[in-house]
Amino acid sequence: MNLIETLGPWSWFILGLLLLGLEIVAPGSIFLWFGVSALVVGVIAVAFDPSWQVLVSIFLVLSVVSLLIGRRMMRKLSSEQGDPGLNQRGSRYIGREFTLEKPLSEGAGNLSIDDTIWRITGPDLPAGTKVKVDSIDGARLVVSQVE
Repeated sequence: MNLIETLGPWSWFILGLLLLGLEIVAPGSIFLWFGVSALVVGVIAVAFDPSWQVLVSIFLVLSVVSLLIGRRMMRKLSSEQGDPGLNQRGSRYIGREFTLEKPLSEGAGNLSIDDTIWRITGPDLPAGTKVKVDSIDGARLVVSQVE
């Protein structure tokens, strides 16, 4: 008798857990779907006790179907949860209002936002003026006076 026959349906649970463990070591969400398929086949093996040929066929079909559905789902989730302003931090401040701590002279100055000092451009304005960030120009924020 071989190990698979000795373990019976438990061999599918072991295979599923090994594949899920392999997903942790080599991420890419491929082994995840194979592991889940093996666990489902293990449940089917315990509940219905079909032949090993049927179980292998179910595993192959489930693996392909779950891989295709999983890839589509992951692609949809990654496009919805992405941060479009990730590499343009200044774009997060567009439309927000701040108060100038130092005057804006000759079209340039600095503005302290949170823990960062940003270089800004805009019309000459005295300290204490409320400004709104209109856009970004490279690494500078373009501001205008709030009226």
